[in-house]
Amino acid sequence: MLVIPAIDLKGGKCVRLVEGKADRETVYSGDPVAVALKWQDAGAKWLHVVDLDGAFCGKPVHLPLIGEIIGSVAVPVQVGGGIREKTTVEAVLACGAARVIIGTAAVSHAEFVAGLVRDFGSRIVVSVDCCDGMVAVRGWESLTGIKAGVFGRQLKKSGVERVVFTDIRRDGTLLGPNISAVADFARETGLKVIASGGVSRMEDIRELRKLEGLGVEAVIVGKALYDGRLTLQEAMAAAEEDGDAGKEDYSLPRRG
Repeated sequence: MLVIPAIDLKGGKCVRLVEGKADRETVYSGDPVAVALKWQDAGAKWLHVVDLDGAFCGKPVHLPLIGEIIGSVAVPVQVGGGIREKTTVEAVLACGAARVIIGTAAVSHAEFVAGLVRDFGSRIVVSVDCCDGMVAVRGWESLTGIKAGVFGRQLKKSGVERVVFTDIRRDGTLLGPNISAVADFARETGLKVIASGGVSRMEDIRELRKLEGLGVEAVIVGKALYDGRLTLQEAMAAAEEDGDAGKEDYSLPRRG
């Protein structure tokens, strides 16, 4: 399972938010390019870059900076945040992004996503952001009445292969990922899943590692790395371990 460091951009700086709330921000660096190089040098095989300002205002704000980040590293980068039009997708890809993450637009315009998949294939990833099982949009500020699993099945029909699944209540909290929610979503949809939100220790990654059989192929880690609760090398080592045989096998269907 891959471990992907997160680089969240706000005001041109590398920050982390708690539960996606703009007023609960911690600034970790004024030089996001240096941060990207740091994660690459530590062994990262992918980077996850989000334009938080773009997510809140509805269009990317930091494209030049994102292009600089991508140009500075040799590893592939997936980019999200405020990408709601095809021209924006093309602009992000032109910056060198390996994958583009679609959020709000995927909820309200299913055919838009299907068209992007037809044009760009697996380079299109959808962000499924949930709160209490319901999908959230517009920088996580608004809840829809759509259940995550239902939305995921719709995405599958549209040709989407891969999603980033985030439990908003866990993001930036270091409370641990919502393992059961990730497992249920992966089991219900059959999508490839990149888990995000709440990772704080190696055991969290070991638990997610057990979901590989369901299609959970990667985990995004942010605050725990920036706060020094674990190193990227430790996280990657945990992701490559075999899970404990005595613990629950989430790949099996639940019994009544």
